[in-house]
Amino acid sequence: MGSRSKEAEGDAGAAEGGAVEPPGRRFRYNSPLAQVVLIGLVCFCCPGMFNALSGMGGGGQVDHDAANDANTALYTTFAVFGVLGGGVYNLFGPRLTLFAGCSTYVLYAGSFLYYNHRHDQNFAVVAGAVLGVGAGLLWAGQGAIMTSYPPPSRKGSYIAVFWSIFNMGGVIGGLIPFVLNYRRTAAASVNDGTYITFMCFMSTGALLTFAVLPASRVVRDDGSRASAVRYSNVSTEAVEITKLFTDWRMLLIAPAAWASNFFYTYQFNNVNGLLFNLRTSGLNNVFYWGAQMVGSAGIGWVLDYGCHSRRHRGFLGIAAVAALGTASWGGGLANQLRYPDGKWEQKLDFKDSGEAYAGPFLLYFSYGLLDAAFQSLVYWLIGVQSAGAAVAWQVDKRRTPLLAQLAVNWALTTVSFPLMALLVALAVEDEVAPPDSGDSESAAPPVAHRSESPPPKPAPRSAD
Repeated sequence: MGSRSKEAEGDAGAAEGGAVEPPGRRFRYNSPLAQVVLIGLVCFCCPGMFNALSGMGGGGQVDHDAANDANTALYTTFAVFGVLGGGVYNLFGPRLTLFAGCSTYVLYAGSFLYYNHRHDQNFAVVAGAVLGVGAGLLWAGQGAIMTSYPPPSRKGSYIAVFWSIFNMGGVIGGLIPFVLNYRRTAAASVNDGTYITFMCFMSTGALLTFAVLPASRVVRDDGSRASAVRYSNVSTEAVEITKLFTDWRMLLIAPAAWASNFFYTYQFNNVNGLLFNLRTSGLNNVFYWGAQMVGSAGIGWVLDYGCHSRRHRGFLGIAAVAALGTASWGGGLANQLRYPDGKWEQKLDFKDSGEAYAGPFLLYFSYGLLDAAFQSLVYWLIGVQSAGAAVAWQVDKRRTPLLAQLAVNWALTTVSFPLMALLVALAVEDEVAPPDSGDSESAAPPVAHRSESPPPKPAPRSAD
């Protein structure tokens, strides 16, 4: 496929560098922690802001068709380039791979700025497909950094640092439409300034990628160098992924993997985008993504420290998420019965609607908790999610009745719980791996085969 960049060659030789003299300063630019914070800031600016943009419902437009088609194209290409991204990373290293990926987020936000004036969705659909390619590159680079830079005994805390910074992007991003559209209570679509601000954040994230160091230049506190990730070639990745679908463990987790991104369409478009006015939907996103931070931390504690037995922790986590899911979707059904035809005449406002705002707000907040808890549980087992999201956006595009959409989402998550419990019972072992072994607690097989040291963690979240 051609010659590799100098940066990629430096990564390939990292393992030969051996240990170096332990550095004197604790927090250094070339330390794993500094680089994890940096990639967290990159994702804060790009997929974090994308999450805030999507969370408004319809990408901030009153007509959701453009966003639905764009997101269908996005998740379709992302499902492909989530595999191919590793090959690009091998060739060009972290900086160029991350920069190429982040640049596509700017294009996507710009396509909705264009739509504000031309109402031609073709640009948005093309930009969505390009973003799917870029998201595959971005998450390939992010996954390589999170797998190889931290010391084996500190990976959990470093991952927590990354996800906290990343999810703050959705929180801060929710404030952008809230502030810039605060006085536009009767407006149908967000103003140009909202999209321009998102584009500025995303452009900043793209520029920050040039500060990311290759593995050969990252030195841990004990003086050892970061290990270089080498993704296998595309054909090997494709073969290994195909094999997954003949594995009984993968078949048990498949409904949960499908469901874990499927419900975004209903929650964003048909709850937050439909029930609330612009400024309130932006404010809701602040709490939705804040709830994600709380939910992921809570279920993470249960799955890591809930009890001594790994298998019992799995059962406890499934029971906790199932209870939260039943309560959230039950509340969602009660709320959906108030507008079964999908028509909500009076948009709710956090300031003017009083008690009428409280119930739908708490429901949307609980959806954020459920999303984080459910996805974290899936990650504890395995993470393959993009295909479900691609279908879900078309379900909404075809005007599927909202009660049917809610029923499908509830059914998918509910069916997942007994299958995940069976997977924990049959595949999770109680033996505790040594702290530095790098072994994953995942019950299902890895998403794809990679030749690397230490072994891979489950794949990160999709484009959001």
